Amino acid sequence: MFFYFRKNKYITEKEHIMNEFIITIIFIIVLVAGVYWYAGYLTKSGKAEDADGNLIPDSWEEKFGWFFSSKGIIMFALGLILGYFLGVQFPGLF
Repeated sequence: MFFYFRKNKYITEKEHIMNEFIITIIFIIVLVAGVYWYAGYLTKSGKAEDADGNLIPDSWEEKFGWFFSSKGIIMFALGLILGYFLGVQFPGLF
């Protein structure tokens, strides 16, 4: 069993992997939310054309329509995954 030293405390390899996984999930959530925000920014500022008014540029909607049509499901799933792993890693937090 491997141990890692962090902040005056030894942690196991499993805890180290869980911490890295949580950081990765948070990065993915920020990245996906940034794409959704940027799509709205482009259409609101007039830098991209949006014929139907759904705050998604038409050029993106043609190529990545599935990504924007399943926005709620994607963010819900990422939130569930993050919540589960935070609950497992920090059981006294919730």
